[in-house]
Amino acid sequence: MESISKLIEIFRNFPTVGARTAGRFVYYLLKLPKERIDEIIGAIQELKINVKLCQLCFNPFETSGDPMSATFCSICDDTRRDKNLLCIVEKEADLLSLEATKKFNGLYFILGGTVATMKKDDLSQLRIEELKKRLTATPPAGGFSEIIVALNPTPEGRATSVLVEQIIKESLPNNNLKITHLAKGIPVGGELEYADEETLESALEGRK
Repeated sequence: MESISKLIEIFRNFPTVGARTAGRFVYYLLKLPKERIDEIIGAIQELKINVKLCQLCFNPFETSGDPMSATFCSICDDTRRDKNLLCIVEKEADLLSLEATKKFNGLYFILGGTVATMKKDDLSQLRIEELKKRLTATPPAGGFSEIIVALNPTPEGRATSVLVEQIIKESLPNNNLKITHLAKGIPVGGELEYADEETLESALEGRK
């Protein structure tokens, strides 16, 4: 049963997937015909070929598979967006949730996670160096006028917000820069990904 155990262990590395759920995934796959398995394998291979991360915000976006194709996602490449406004989020799902409100017209940066402590191993999981580079790179040529730290109101999120705000102040020692956080309204311990659009809209509009 080595093949089953190996695949269960792979699925257990997926976010929020425990041993029981991983086992259900594997036994479900065993029941599928070979054609369906081949289809799943092909979709995963296409994912790695056709989807890459934006060089500015790290949001995944579809490409033609050509290595010389676009390097920025449609948000960062949109000339109508406010280049002086940056929103820092934990993960891709948070970006999508905020975009769904249609109330934010700036740019994003996906941090890649949060940390419970400030240990070196925890910090290595985050895009700290990439964030520093993004803060000091162009565009925008004139610098950001406002940066929204939109991390989840969990203990880990709050600890990471403190770290991010410190990095912003060290990278951009500009007295005119406004650093804001989403307004209260999202339940403490909750996540942006699961908040409804109306709650997120209020949190954006009431940020301070």
